[in-house]
Amino acid sequence: MVDITSEYLGLKLKNPLVPSASPLSANLDSARRLEDAGAAALVMHSLFEEKIEYENSHLERFFHQQSLGHGEAESFHPVPDDYRTYQDDYLEHLRKLKSTLDIPVIASLNGITNGGWIEYGKLLQEAGADALELNVYYLAANHEETAQEVEQRYVEILHALKGHVTIPITMKLSPHFSALVNMVRQLELAGARGVALFNRFYQPDIDLDTLRVEPKLELSTSAESLLRIRWTAILYGQTRCNIAVTGGLRTYKDVLKALFAGADVTHLCSTLLQSGPEYLGRILQQMSEWLDSNEYASISQLKGSVSQQHAIDPAAFERANYINVLDSYTHPRGVLR
Repeated sequence: MVDITSEYLGLKLKNPLVPSASPLSANLDSARRLEDAGAAALVMHSLFEEKIEYENSHLERFFHQQSLGHGEAESFHPVPDDYRTYQDDYLEHLRKLKSTLDIPVIASLNGITNGGWIEYGKLLQEAGADALELNVYYLAANHEETAQEVEQRYVEILHALKGHVTIPITMKLSPHFSALVNMVRQLELAGARGVALFNRFYQPDIDLDTLRVEPKLELSTSAESLLRIRWTAILYGQTRCNIAVTGGLRTYKDVLKALFAGADVTHLCSTLLQSGPEYLGRILQQMSEWLDSNEYASISQLKGSVSQQHAIDPAAFERANYINVLDSYTHPRGVLR
């Protein structure tokens, strides 16, 4: 039997399939179904500091500013005893997941302030999270902000939080760093145990009838996985951080390609949202059958064997690939050249 176990953030996993942050983790039933289908761990949907701050501002307005000019009402703040905040609900759900599931639970935090990263990171650890994924999701839109300042933001957030929590931390990165390998190295030195490649920046659309900017959500495609796989192959062997590939992994073939490139785990989302939690079991079965039929004894045997370090043509992961792709194009039949 093929050994499909893997390791991520110091966690011993029964396989490399880990559902990423999505609405599926927000429901205990769907979380159980993911575990029953074979998920090795679960990344929770993100805790957003912005939502906490928004809720706090509404509490301040509707509960703590009710005097309306009447002095005797200043000290009367009738917040119901059973009122539960978004933060309370998230932490309670994390505790329920930990008490219900046998697999590790990785909390996802999306903060906006240094104090927020620290405060909520500590709360997630206290609630039982086995590890913490920091989803920085930062867009540098200020013309005065340099690339170095953007990189330093990530490093400072990680360094500050490492002083307050002991659970492993992985950084979810965007693909837009100009020197990604160096960036990962900086994060490794600051204490990161892993990196997740890459965050999907959902792109707003413009409605031509109303001229409003509209949010638009589209599920990923396998084509998106190629960028992640390429950078995984380049990073493999150049960092001690664990590598998670996230975005565009729709089939067992996508998963295998990520593992061959050097991934420790593969995050699944869109394909599970579209086909249901049980589809993870189908991917797991097909992956295991492929490994068996191709006579692989374990995941570790193949991991990184088609990385840049070990590929038959290492240059294919760099600029040479650009030239080869352009040269490989052929016109459709019937089209004049």
